Amino acid sequence: MSSFEYMFNPGFFGTRAPFFMDIVTLIVALLPLLVSGAIMLARNKHYKAHSYAQILIFAVSVIVVGYFEYGVRVSGGFDVFMEGSLVPYTYALVVLIFHIAVATVTLVIWATTIFTAKKMLKLNKHRRMGLITFFGVVLTSLTGIWVYFIMFVY
Repeated sequence: MSSFEYMFNPGFFGTRAPFFMDIVTLIVALLPLLVSGAIMLARNKHYKAHSYAQILIFAVSVIVVGYFEYGVRVSGGFDVFMEGSLVPYTYALVVLIFHIAVATVTLVIWATTIFTAKKMLKLNKHRRMGLITFFGVVLTSLTGIWVYFIMFVY
């Protein structure tokens, strides 16, 4: 028996989703609010706190993606999750691919923004990259929730 067996118990949102999917969806839904809070720190000139908050939120997000990927692989993946859905498979797959593309691009831009922050500040590009990252985080959140509804609600 795996120490991660709890992940596959029924979730807490009352849908067909397993526990791990509800946890990940909740975190993804809260992500724009967390990043917003970190941005507010910078706007209030708390630059060090802004930096630490962004790094922490990014690191937790990467860990959550790993947790999610483990859960998806062990539970059988997209096809298994789509078994109870009334949404057409092709439509759901297109939405999933769009979500993955948005999330991947956002993760790369976010990482680049964090790891080159000092250089970007000197070039006056950090704020612009931060706004692009925030837009990507919001879009990732919305598309992630959309995928959750397609697979586990409808």
